Amino acid sequence: MKSSHYKEGKANIRVIPKKGNLMDRCATFSTEYLCCRVHVLKSVQNCPYDCSYCFLQSYLTDGTTKTVADIDMLMREVNDKISAEPQRLFRIGTWELGDSLALEHKTGQAAALVDYFSKLDNALLELKTKSANVNPLLPLDHRGKTVVSWSLNTDEVINSEEHRTAPLEERISAIRKTTETGYLTGLHFDPMILHENWQKGYTSLVLRVFESVAAENVAWISIGSLRFNPEMKKMIENNYPDSSLTCQEMVRGNDSKMRYVKPLRVAMYKELYHELKKHIAPDTLVYLCMERWDVWDKVLGFHPDSVGHLDYLFAQSLYDRYGLGNAPPVRETYEKG
Repeated sequence: MKSSHYKEGKANIRVIPKKGNLMDRCATFSTEYLCCRVHVLKSVQNCPYDCSYCFLQSYLTDGTTKTVADIDMLMREVNDKISAEPQRLFRIGTWELGDSLALEHKTGQAAALVDYFSKLDNALLELKTKSANVNPLLPLDHRGKTVVSWSLNTDEVINSEEHRTAPLEERISAIRKTTETGYLTGLHFDPMILHENWQKGYTSLVLRVFESVAAENVAWISIGSLRFNPEMKKMIENNYPDSSLTCQEMVRGNDSKMRYVKPLRVAMYKELYHELKKHIAPDTLVYLCMERWDVWDKVLGFHPDSVGHLDYLFAQSLYDRYGLGNAPPVRETYEKG
């Protein structure tokens, strides 16, 4: 039965057939900002977690949790699209409309995708999660073609805003398990959220992560801050009355999303990046999610020339560090996209 509210269908899973094209570019793509041009596979809709800032509360009008069971059909579409550009390395994530692993113990979808992607030469699967639900992945022969990524935040943010998600220590323990079985790791410090003693909180977060994660296993790191559509402000206040997310000064960007003012975002990013540099390998790709060129310059000291250039930098890093891709990437291939 169709649910009237996006939360109501979280407890039940409805298996659905594949309809239409489900592989697309990330929905946050905007020419006004530098985007990493990751592709998404919309294989799950809705999420059992209740993050107060989640865009699904304004996006999903049907609250039913849905998962696509026909993996063969999903992968047929993936193969058709990646075979058209064999010299390009595609990064494909399953996390746009839900958590990649939160329901894995019930669906087995991620494990099936890991098996398929292990046989592909020019595609890399990203499973992004706030869970610790990795045990089904550990025995698999992934052949280095899957990056298991975590959305990470401070204890305070997890406790106050990321309801029902795995505590930080459980996420870190899960990262340790996947790296021990050879999976590459992605770290997403996004969204950074302003809160009391945020500097201390994010410094501690970085230290705790790298006490358990070897720097050479980290494929990439993203940094971003809280952002949401203007219509979500009232939804957040209604759905999560104890949240203070909407109390901070925010500005509307050219993509129509509300963000912290730029000087605050830059200060937060600089603080986190300063801590990260103490632990990461020198050749680790660190990037900002949905920020302008000038913010990159202020925080990282450089900016890619274009979205295609950033896509190329991913491919170059993954080829140089892990031998992923058919051949050394050629920048012009990525600029054409």
